[in-house]
Amino acid sequence: MSNIINFDDPKGANTNATPVDEISVQEETNVSEWSRKAEVLCEALPYMRKFAGETFVIKFGGSAMGGDKNLKNFAKNVVLLKQVGINPIIVHGGGPQIGQMLNKLDIKSSFVDGLRITDSDTVDVVEMVLAGSINKMIVKEINSAGGKAIGICGKDGNLIKAKKLTRVKKDPDSNIEKILNLGFVGEPYKVDPEILALFEDSDIIPVIAPIGIGDNGETFNINADTAAGAIASAMQSLKLIILSDVNGVMLPNGELVSHLNIATAKQMIQDGIITGGMIPKIETCIAALESGVGFSHILNGAVDNILLMEIFTESGAGTMIL
Repeated sequence: MSNIINFDDPKGANTNATPVDEISVQEETNVSEWSRKAEVLCEALPYMRKFAGETFVIKFGGSAMGGDKNLKNFAKNVVLLKQVGINPIIVHGGGPQIGQMLNKLDIKSSFVDGLRITDSDTVDVVEMVLAGSINKMIVKEINSAGGKAIGICGKDGNLIKAKKLTRVKKDPDSNIEKILNLGFVGEPYKVDPEILALFEDSDIIPVIAPIGIGDNGETFNINADTAAGAIASAMQSLKLIILSDVNGVMLPNGELVSHLNIATAKQMIQDGIITGGMIPKIETCIAALESGVGFSHILNGAVDNILLMEIFTESGAGTMIL
């Protein structure tokens, strides 16, 4: 016998049924959302065509990594760039993670002008953390997102040749300049572009730890911003993108500066508008531009899909230096 439902009887009514007006509202919401996504794709298409075949060097800072969610979002963005024909080269930092490991091992470290003084014990830990755990963590996430990443450091294939970085500090009382010994902190003087060029026509995304090698086989700890700038210059990349934990260059009133040229950036440093840790980032961007890189960007890596917003939208995000 077939079941008979009495629609006049609440007990016989189908309580799981969705009201027609609710279905209509859901459909309108879905259509609106699909339409918005289609508009985004249409806006992105010209940039996909424009940037296909170009190389972007992306520095992913230790402070910008945040938690697992942030790293996974970054990995998805990078895989998408590769799939639309852009060649991303990832250079990563890891300052906070290095600090945590040094604390665990009870190794004391100090800083001068934002650079970690790196003795022989410290440089071993730096290499272990950067070229080991952090590098492989980023590689794993990119591969999990559908990409094909390979982790290397500047010592592999003599990719980054480095020399000891020297800094001079002036005593404010005596005005006497003193040469600071930063230990195994290095600066790149040569990057081999042929090694990275091998990846451009492949599916592979290189992920580079900023460890350099000296002429006598020494291991040097290189600032990740500096390493990314040197790699971008060697590759003559279209873009150098620095992902950090700041939105970009800010005016004293809190307003974000979306575009800068080199002359204005230098003047803002001189006038004290650009200060602190932003100065070396801007100097790295300027050096890259003066070496043939097309554009430099400073973005907040903690913002979801910040790479896609900057690259594939008209308004962009963060600060672009021309």
